[in-house]
Amino acid sequence: MGSGQVTSTSGLFDFQGKHVTVAGLGVSGVPAAKALHARGAVVTVVNDGDDARAREQAAELEALGIIVRLGDGSTLPEGTELVVTAPGWQPGKPLFRAAEQAGVPVWGDVELAWRLRGPDAAPWLAVTGTNGKTTTVQMLASILKAAGLRTAAVGNIGVSLLDAVLGEEEYDVLAVELSSYQLHWAPSLRAHSSAVLNLAPDHLDWHGSMEAYARDKGRIYEGNKVACVYNVADPATEDLVREADVEEGCRAIGFTLGAPGPSQLGVVDGILVDRAFVENRQKNAQELAEVSDVHPPAPHNIANALAAAALARAFGVPASAVRDGLRAFRPDAHRIAHVADLDGVAYVDDSKATNTHAAEASLAAYESIVWIAGGLAKGATFDELVATSAKRLRGAVLIGADRALIRDALARHAPEVPVVDLDRTDTGAMLQAVAEAKRLARPGDTVLLAPACASMDMFTNYNQRGDAFAAAVRELGA
Repeated sequence: MGSGQVTSTSGLFDFQGKHVTVAGLGVSGVPAAKALHARGAVVTVVNDGDDARAREQAAELEALGIIVRLGDGSTLPEGTELVVTAPGWQPGKPLFRAAEQAGVPVWGDVELAWRLRGPDAAPWLAVTGTNGKTTTVQMLASILKAAGLRTAAVGNIGVSLLDAVLGEEEYDVLAVELSSYQLHWAPSLRAHSSAVLNLAPDHLDWHGSMEAYARDKGRIYEGNKVACVYNVADPATEDLVREADVEEGCRAIGFTLGAPGPSQLGVVDGILVDRAFVENRQKNAQELAEVSDVHPPAPHNIANALAAAALARAFGVPASAVRDGLRAFRPDAHRIAHVADLDGVAYVDDSKATNTHAAEASLAAYESIVWIAGGLAKGATFDELVATSAKRLRGAVLIGADRALIRDALARHAPEVPVVDLDRTDTGAMLQAVAEAKRLARPGDTVLLAPACASMDMFTNYNQRGDAFAAAVRELGA
């Protein structure tokens, strides 16, 4: 929507006396309001909600002299010259329509952080994709640290980019996770190098269409300097590279689970290899790490490691740091986390698999599975997921509000797979689900919680769902 007139001759932005509206409190809104206020802006925060948490945050901001309007996020305050929005606010909201009609620019918190960077600020290595973003960014940060670089994993990972950019700590480079929401509101972002890991239908209610979702993801490549990293197995990611307007000399770098071609990273005989950042890449390859250095070595996690390695190599990191960084990395909880082995059966918690694309990757990591699935479908369909994974399924235990959608897909594409349909949402439901899965499993099987759905019908979040699964496994084991 343009950059408005909020500039100074130095190239940095002059907010002194400017009337700025911050849309939304939370992780991004509060730091944005404070940063703008500290730079002399006249800040008004508007927020849809008016709960105890919002009132607590409002009191903190009002003590600084910031105006806060709770319970009204739709009206554009009079005199607004710039809107800075929390990433989750949908583009169709009346506030943004009013801003557009008034010629007022709208930035996200990422855009604000980008514009507030100093002239010697650390470059950004940026990652987006439907699944795997957090793990890849954490792997990348681990590799960069192994190379002796001052870095942090920031952005959509839960660490405010504003705090990283404006804090006292100095960085050599930042590993940045960006959601499609954040990219939508970040028109001037120009990363050193970026990766789009994969593209699958998600958040379509927010973006309006798959095309709009992909377009927002693709913004991450705009203006890249060294490398646009794409997934060879997902041609839509390479299409986004082709459409991007990048700096002269910026290269398209692919990653693949197969043997890499020139300008790609891939896998040969259990070794992660680089044929992109080597001399004479037509003939030469550089060994980076062994597949066994990746934890856990599931196919989609190896893909994450290759993407992280590509971004690190684009920044000039040596091969030894890729190996050391991957060896040192351990994924967050609830991401294909091995909980226990009981009677020859492995129990694995991938509660983070909250959509079909993530669940498909999780199911592909195991040969014989009793699948625990279900929750809030968010408009998803399950036919493709079940058809792809049917041959791996020993049985299925279904929980949650939209379990019938998965049950019907199983009936169509895997009619021989025994299904237990649990019609309960109380706190004991997960214990019963694990008990039913234990009954169906045989030695050598994996009982896999990969719900393919959101958790909020039964749990506060996917973390609580994963904790409930792990607790149920431990209880049955005892």
